[in-house]
Amino acid sequence: MPDRADHVYLDHAASTPMRPEAIAAMAPFLADHPGNPSGGHGAARATKTALEEARETVAAVCGCRPHEVVFTGGGSEGDNLAIKGAAWAARANDPTLDSVVTSGIEHKAVLGACDRLEREGFRVVRVPANGDGVVDVDALAGVLDEHTAVVSVMLVNNETGVRQPVEEIARLVRDRAPRAVVHTDAVQAPQWLDLAAATADVSLVAISGHKFGGPKGVGALIVRDGTELVPLVEGGGHERGLRAGTQNVPGIVAIATALLVTHRRRADETARIATLRDELEAGLAAQVSGFSVNGASASRVAGILHGTFDGVEAETLLLALDQQGVMAASGSACSSGAVDPSHVLLAMGMPRERALSSVRFSLGYASTRADVDAALAIVPEVVAKLRIT
Repeated sequence: MPDRADHVYLDHAASTPMRPEAIAAMAPFLADHPGNPSGGHGAARATKTALEEARETVAAVCGCRPHEVVFTGGGSEGDNLAIKGAAWAARANDPTLDSVVTSGIEHKAVLGACDRLEREGFRVVRVPANGDGVVDVDALAGVLDEHTAVVSVMLVNNETGVRQPVEEIARLVRDRAPRAVVHTDAVQAPQWLDLAAATADVSLVAISGHKFGGPKGVGALIVRDGTELVPLVEGGGHERGLRAGTQNVPGIVAIATALLVTHRRRADETARIATLRDELEAGLAAQVSGFSVNGASASRVAGILHGTFDGVEAETLLLALDQQGVMAASGSACSSGAVDPSHVLLAMGMPRERALSSVRFSLGYASTRADVDAALAIVPEVVAKLRIT
C-alpha cells in the first residue's frame, strides 16, 4: 500500500476551495463596511454600490441585464424559486397551465421542487435519459403541449459531468409550448462553459458560488425580462421583490469576483484540467480491471470522471480512500443506515449493483498533477485490497 497522501481533494463538483481573489474581495465587507444596502446613509450607500457592481459583473458573464440578476442563498434556493415561482405564476394567470416537464437525472433540488408541485396538483412529467446520461430529447418533445408551464433540464449533470442539450430543448419549447418557461440548473457549468452562449434562450438560470471558487451559501438566479415568478420569501422589496431579506453583501461581492476570474481563466484552466482528468481516466483504466467510465460516449465537462469499479462497493471504497487522504464522492444516499443507489445512474438504466459500485472523481482549478499521481498510486491498491477481503 502506498504511503498515505496528505491531501488529495477530488471532490470539486461538491465544493471548491475559494479563490484567493474572492477572499480578498470579500474581506473588507466582513470587517469594514457595516451598512445595510437598503439604507440611506453613507455606510449603506457604500454597500449598495458594491452590491450593484457585483450584479453588473454577474450580468456581464451570464449575458443578461443587471436587473435580471437575483441573488439567492445558493443553487437549491435558485432552483426552487425558479420552478415553483414560475409554475405558481403560470397557474395564477391561466389554470390550464398545469404541467411541469423535467428529467430523471436532475439535482434533488429540482426533483424536490417538482415533487412539491405534484402534491399541489400539477402534472409532472419526468423524461428519461439514455445510457450515457443524456436527456431523451424526443421523449421530451413528445410531452410538450399547450398545458406546459415549466420545463427544467440541467446544463451539466452534477454526477456524470455530461452536458445536456439545453439549447435544443429551449428551441423545442419555443416551438411546441410557447407559453412555457425554460429553467436550467447551471450550477456545474460556470467553470467549463460560456454561460452567456449556453443559456441565451433560457428564461431562468441558477448558479451557486461554491462550485467555482466563491463562498458557500450564495448564488444567483437569472430571471430574464418577461418571466413572472411568485416569490418563495416575502417581506420586502429586495431583489425586485423576488427574494426578501437583507442581501449577503460579502458573499455577493465574492461570488461576482470568483465568477469573473473563472470566466477570464476558463479556456486555460479547462484545457489543463481536461488533460489531468484524461490522465486519471487512462491510468485507472490501465491499472484497474473492471473499471469503466459512465457517460464515456457523451459530451462531458473537463473536471468530472465518473466510473464504476466492478466488485467493489462505492461507499466502502470511498471510506478506504479517505483513510489514505484521497477524497472523492458517490451519488449514493444513506437513509436510516441503508445505502440507496444514485437516482441519476438508475435513470440512465444502470443496474442497481453497478450503480452502488460507482464513484465520482472531480477536479477543479486548484487540482494539480501531483493530485492525479497520488490518486493513481493509491486507488488501484485500495481497490485490489478490497476485492481480496
